[in-house]
Amino acid sequence: MTLVVHTEPVRLRQLFAAEWIKLWSLRSTAWVLGLGALTVLGINVNAAVSNADRLAQQSAQPPERPGFAARPEMVFDPLHTAFVDPAWQLLMVLAAVVGGAAVFGEYASGLIRTTFAAVPDRRAVVAAKVLVVSAVLLVFGSVVSGASFGLTQWVLRDHGGLSPGDPGALRAMTAGALLAPLCALVGMAVGAVVRHAAGSVGAVVALLLLLPALFQGERHRWVKEIGNAMPLSAWRRLVLNPDRAHDLGKYPLTVTEAWVVYGAWAAAAVALAAWVAGRRDV
Repeated sequence: MTLVVHTEPVRLRQLFAAEWIKLWSLRSTAWVLGLGALTVLGINVNAAVSNADRLAQQSAQPPERPGFAARPEMVFDPLHTAFVDPAWQLLMVLAAVVGGAAVFGEYASGLIRTTFAAVPDRRAVVAAKVLVVSAVLLVFGSVVSGASFGLTQWVLRDHGGLSPGDPGALRAMTAGALLAPLCALVGMAVGAVVRHAAGSVGAVVALLLLLPALFQGERHRWVKEIGNAMPLSAWRRLVLNPDRAHDLGKYPLTVTEAWVVYGAWAAAAVALAAWVAGRRDV
């Protein structure tokens, strides 16, 4: 008797399901996203509370000069309070780590051999990973961005707090929401290249946070332009209050250019991850 085995090509829906299971089977995924969201929100809300207390004390004091009223709205930027640099830099690293773990975790465990044996089309595997990770991190970024804006502006409701309809508010929330999947894709690309947990985390921190710090000077235009092409610089431009966009230095980054930076980095990260997966041995 001859045993005939019929094999069918793996469907994209099955790939999505497999990548979804693999992503959430890593216990670090839920912990990193959950604790990361609480930490980012905590830093931003703490900044809002500190500003609210300071502004309340200032408004309770008599003006230093008779006839001049205090203008607390000029002391700080309420939009910036929802997007404090340290909090969102932490979010960038955490999102990149989650994206990188979706790749280097399989290489470290050897599961990637099983994956490619079941699905020889490596580009399809990368596409499934990209879509699953991007979707999860987009939800994560949207929740954190929206909650950060809502909570901080509620704290500052008596001190110039903003609403989503105010100029720049919706753009800032969108930029915050998209920052998470963008950094996750960068983390995936780095994980595909490095294939090691510690090395990937170090490379991500250097690429997303340390490298931009080296290109902030304005003495040479090319230096500043390289700095403008970094995701961190693009995010800072997009969350900037339009009322404070008059002093951006000699070589400013426009809003349109900032969105282009977002798209270019995402596309380059996906292309690099797919190229490495298709070219390198497992």
